[in-house]
Amino acid sequence: MAKSFVDPGSQAILTLLAGTVIGVVVIGGLYWAQAVLMPVALAVFLASLLAPLVTALQRRHLGRIPAIVLVVLFATLVLGGVVWMVKVELTSLTDELPTYTENIQGKVKYLRQMGHDVGTERLGKFAQDITGEWEKTLPNAEGEPTEPPTTTLPAVPKKSSTVTAPPESPAPAPVVQPETPTWMSWLLAFFSPVMSSLGSLVLAIVLVVFMLFEREALRNRLIRLVGNGRVTTTTKALDDAGKRISRYLLMQLIVNGSYGVTWGLGLYLIGVDYAILWGFLAAVLRYVPYIGAPVAAMFPIALSLAQFPGWWQPITVIAFLLILELLSNNAVEPLLYGQSIGVSAVAMLIAAAFWTFLWGPIGLVLSGPLTICLVVLGKHVPKLGFVAVLLSDAPALDTDVSYYQRLLARDQDEAAQLVLSQAKASSPEQVYDELLVPALVYTKRDLERDLLTEADEQFVLQATHEVLEDLGERRSAATMAAAKELPAVEVPARASRVRILACPARDRADKLALEMLRQLLNPAEWDVEVTAVETLTAELVAHVTEEKSALICIGALPPGGLAHTRYLCKRLRARHPDLKIIVGRWGLKDNVDANREQLQEVGADMMAATLLETRKQLNDWLPALAYEEAKTAAS
Repeated sequence: MAKSFVDPGSQAILTLLAGTVIGVVVIGGLYWAQAVLMPVALAVFLASLLAPLVTALQRRHLGRIPAIVLVVLFATLVLGGVVWMVKVELTSLTDELPTYTENIQGKVKYLRQMGHDVGTERLGKFAQDITGEWEKTLPNAEGEPTEPPTTTLPAVPKKSSTVTAPPESPAPAPVVQPETPTWMSWLLAFFSPVMSSLGSLVLAIVLVVFMLFEREALRNRLIRLVGNGRVTTTTKALDDAGKRISRYLLMQLIVNGSYGVTWGLGLYLIGVDYAILWGFLAAVLRYVPYIGAPVAAMFPIALSLAQFPGWWQPITVIAFLLILELLSNNAVEPLLYGQSIGVSAVAMLIAAAFWTFLWGPIGLVLSGPLTICLVVLGKHVPKLGFVAVLLSDAPALDTDVSYYQRLLARDQDEAAQLVLSQAKASSPEQVYDELLVPALVYTKRDLERDLLTEADEQFVLQATHEVLEDLGERRSAATMAAAKELPAVEVPARASRVRILACPARDRADKLALEMLRQLLNPAEWDVEVTAVETLTAELVAHVTEEKSALICIGALPPGGLAHTRYLCKRLRARHPDLKIIVGRWGLKDNVDANREQLQEVGADMMAATLLETRKQLNDWLPALAYEEAKTAAS
C-alpha cells in the first residue's frame, strides 16, 4: 500500500484552517444558541456560588432537600427584591429626568460665562451638530429614521382686484407630543438588555435547584464522559477549576456587593437621587475589571450635575469615588483575594468584552468564571496549552529564556535588569546557575544549529561578561558592608591559598563559566587561575607539572565537548595520578548520570551539573587540599 506524504508546510496550513473553522463554528454556536446555553452557564455559576451554603447547612444536620430549598428561596428573594427595587428606581428616574432641565441650563450658562471665548463657542457648536445629526437617525414608531422638523414661513398673498372666495376654515393644529430627550433614549437602550434577560434568569434558577440536588451525579457523569481513562487528570482539573471558581465567585460577590452598598449609601448621604439604582449598577459593572466602576460612576456624577444647582455635591461624589476606589483596590481586594485567580488583567478585559458581545449583561457577569475554566483546561489538556499561555497571568517565558531573548534582541539594559531583579528575589549565587549559565548553553546550542551568527554570539558573550563583572562588584561591596557591621573577630590567617587551575574545554563560553566559579569561591581560600581558550592539551599538561597544581577544574558547557573533555582527563590522569580533576558540565539537563560515568572512567574525580554543586564539593575537599598545599610549600 502506497504511503502518502504531506508537506510540513501544507500540514501546518491545514491545521490552521481546521482550527479557524472549528473556532468560527464554536463562536457561532455560542451566539445562536445563547437562549439555551446562557441559562445553563448562569445556573452553573449560581450553583457554584450556593453550593458552599448548602454544604454548611447540611453539616448542621439539616436535610439535603430542605437545605437546597432554603438556600435557593433565600437567594431568589434577595435577587428578586433587588431587581424589583432597581425597576422601581429606573421607572421613577425616567419620569423625573425632565425636571432637571433648569439646573442643567443654569450650569451651561455658568460655564459659558466663565469661559466665553472662541474655543467654547466652537465646542458648543460641535455639540449641537452632533446632537442634530444623532436626532436625524433616531427611529420613529415604525422603525424608520426621522428627519428634524423644518419650519417654513407662510407666503404673503398678493393684492388682487378680483373678488375672492371667503377663506376656508383653518384646519385644526396637530397636537405636538413632547419628544423624548436623546440622553433618555440612551439610558433606556442601556438598561433594556438587562430587563430582557429576566426570563433566562428564571430558567437558570430552576436549573440551579436540580444541579444542587444532583451535583455529585453530574460530577461523576462529567468524569465518565471527559475523563474515561484519564480519571486522575480529569479529577485534578475539576478540583482546580472548582477551587478557583468558588474562590473567585465568593470574593467577587463580597467585594462587589460591599462596593455597591458603600457606593449607594454614600450617594444617599450626599443627597443624590436613586442611590439604590446606582449602587446596584456599580456592583454589576464592577465585574468588568478596572473600567467597570468608573463607567458606573458616570451616571450618578451626571445626575448630581443635573440635580443640584451648586457644584459641591458633584465634587463630593467624585472625591468619594476616588477614595472608595483607592481603599477597594489597595486594601480590600488584596486582603480578600489573597492569591491571584490565574488570569491576566488584559485577558479579563478581553474576555469581558467577548462574552458581553455574545450574551449581553449576563455574559459580562459570567466572563470571569468562564475565563477561569478556559485557563484550567489549557493547564491540564496539552492540546489546549495555547489557551493557558494566552490567558494565564503566569510568565509566558522562563526567566532564563527571557534573559537570553533580550540579549538576542540586543537589549542589554533589560537583560541586566532581569539579572538584578532575580538576584534580589533569590540570591546572587543562584543567578549564575539560573540565568547566566543557561544563556551560555542556549548560545552554544543555537550556534551549532546555525541559528546564530558570530556577531550574535559575540554580543551575548560580551554582555554576559559585563553582567558578570557587575555582579562581582556588587557581591564584593555587599561582603565588605556585612563585614563592617559584624564585630571584629580575629581570624587566624591561612598560610597559603589552595591553587586551582581552571581550564575551558573548548570556547569562550566555557571560560565565562569558569569566571563565574571564581566569583563564587572565597578569594581568601582559593587562588583560581583561568587559562586561555587557545591553550593546547600538551601545554596544559606541562603547566600542571610546572606549577605543581593539586587540583584542576575543566569547564565544559553542553552541548558537545564531552569527547574533548574525556581526552583531557585521560592525558592528565596518565601524567599526574594524584591530581584532583573536577569537570563542570554546568547547565546539563539530560543524561547527567551517563556523562558522569563516562568521565569517571577516564580519571575524573567528580562531575558537577551546577556551579553551586561544584563549590560545595571544593569546600569539602578544602582541608585535605590545604594540607597538601602547605606540605608541598614546606618541601
